[in-house]
Amino acid sequence: MTPEKQKIHDEKAQRIKDAIALKEPDRVPVMPHPGIYPIFNAGYTMAEVVYDTSLEKAKHATIKYLTDFNPDAGTGLGTNNAGEGPAMELSKARSMRWAGMPGNIVDENSYQQFIEFPLLLDDEFEEFFTDRTGWALRKALPRNNEIFDPLTNFSYGIGGMGVRRMASLISTPEYRAMIEDLWKIDAFYKELQVKERAATKEIEELGFPMLRGGGGGGVPFDFYSDFLRGTILSLTDLYDRPEDVQRYIDESIEITLANIKATKGMDEGKHVFMALHKAMDGWMNDEYYRRYYWDHLQKIILAIVDAGRIPYVYTEGKYNTRLDCLTEVPPGKVFYHFEDVDMAVAKKKLGGIACISGGFPAAILDWGTTTMVREEVKKIFDACAPGGGFIFETSCGMGNCKRENVEAMFDEAFKLGKY
Repeated sequence: MTPEKQKIHDEKAQRIKDAIALKEPDRVPVMPHPGIYPIFNAGYTMAEVVYDTSLEKAKHATIKYLTDFNPDAGTGLGTNNAGEGPAMELSKARSMRWAGMPGNIVDENSYQQFIEFPLLLDDEFEEFFTDRTGWALRKALPRNNEIFDPLTNFSYGIGGMGVRRMASLISTPEYRAMIEDLWKIDAFYKELQVKERAATKEIEELGFPMLRGGGGGGVPFDFYSDFLRGTILSLTDLYDRPEDVQRYIDESIEITLANIKATKGMDEGKHVFMALHKAMDGWMNDEYYRRYYWDHLQKIILAIVDAGRIPYVYTEGKYNTRLDCLTEVPPGKVFYHFEDVDMAVAKKKLGGIACISGGFPAAILDWGTTTMVREEVKKIFDACAPGGGFIFETSCGMGNCKRENVEAMFDEAFKLGKY
């Protein structure tokens, strides 16, 4: 990195650091979530980027976005499945649809689509808790990815599994094909990771700090809902089988906390991204939110802080009724992002406790006018900027936005953000 770029990089990083520490930097950090907008801004389709295994299109789009608009933080290439098309085809995911996939099931400019269905069925809880590995091999993995279909009949057997029997089992054509495809997928991602790291380094050397670190941990109830039972069943389980829910999340939190503690001293000062999926307003009452969600989320936040990193807590959906819980963290150590909340109320409750961001409706960049964009930016700055502890971000990732609206958003944010 040249001395000039290093200076720019350090100024941006310090600006963000000061905001999270509840100070007033020279101006409000401006770092909207770019989402897939850089792809459109560079003239590509999502399908092109997903199937460009060189990552050159994704890298060019990212660098063009950063140099066009000069936000205060860089962004990596891994959030849009850039270059992953061939590997996703090999895995034959039953729960994912993506731009450019065979059959063109979704639009060539669609973000990847997740298909939710339960992996853990009603009559499988005993097996799930007593033989987790067997359940995962024979049921969960094949249900999620067609590549694992040979495992559905995998059985240890009453008489045990000697070397000869195991060798015979995994030497069938079906197992050989599965193993060979898994080898291909592993080699593919190792090569892709090298390219991603090189691109990340190149982006940072342009003067854009890369904030994300490792050592994260999702809230156990989110995993239970997202991947094991699905949204509807997970919420009815709170009433129909609360003991099973509690047993699973209590087991999971111990593993999650141990994993975070094991990374203490790594990526110090970096942000640990945590998306909150299944606890927005109206999904569970306050008592259940504390018991099944906040209790674990708070422990994860504290563990990340203790490990020397910054919890970047990305709330999804409306979160107005959860703000009191979010105050129960050490001051100046946590960064909250809001998709849909009364930002004035959030500032009042969390000011002096945690840095806040978000609230700017990203959809307005698609369909609104420049006047509407500027008015919305001003509204949020008026409510949140005074006193520091605020970073300007969009409510969610940007899509196929009007270029003039993006320009207006950055211009107004830079203009209003000076202290």
